[in-house]
Amino acid sequence: MKQGFLIVLLLCIAASAGMAQDVSADPEGDSLHTEAADTVALKSYATRYDPRKALLYAAIVPGSGQIYNKKYWKLPLVYGGFIALGYAINFYQTGYVKYKQELYYNLENGYPDDGDIRPGDVYSTSNYRKIVDQYKRQRDFMMILMGGMYLLQIVDAHVDAHLKEFDLNPSLQVSIRPTVEQSAWLGNQSGISIIIKF
Repeated sequence: MKQGFLIVLLLCIAASAGMAQDVSADPEGDSLHTEAADTVALKSYATRYDPRKALLYAAIVPGSGQIYNKKYWKLPLVYGGFIALGYAINFYQTGYVKYKQELYYNLENGYPDDGDIRPGDVYSTSNYRKIVDQYKRQRDFMMILMGGMYLLQIVDAHVDAHLKEFDLNPSLQVSIRPTVEQSAWLGNQSGISIIIKF
């Protein structure tokens, strides 16, 4: 019995080795181009979206990396973020300049003490100092957020170009089935179960 099994195993190995690869059929001596059609397609698809190009485009003109990756729906997010932060920077810069002029007016016209209030004004000199500091701090913070937004859109374009070669949309299967459950505590129960498989 063992000898018969050993003979059959050796015949199977010899048969599989004989059918493995025919080098004479391939004139170039390379069998990859016939067997790896999917790999070639994957490589050509991946090289269409070069992550370095996406990063460079996004660094030069914000949003162009998303255009390169054909993610047009991200453009309103990118430009909307830049417009909102630009508006906030302008708002705080305008308030900073306005209240700084009021502070300097107080200091130059004889109201240098913290409790001094100019006639016809509601803020003291110390209030103007606090307001100027607050507007300056908020303006600087919005500028930092603008830089973060710029870097975020660059990173998004780069990562999105990297992920183009992966299948990120697996097949989703949803099924609805009737169920009957028997429990010692609750008795018989019937219902509908929704089963989601990724």
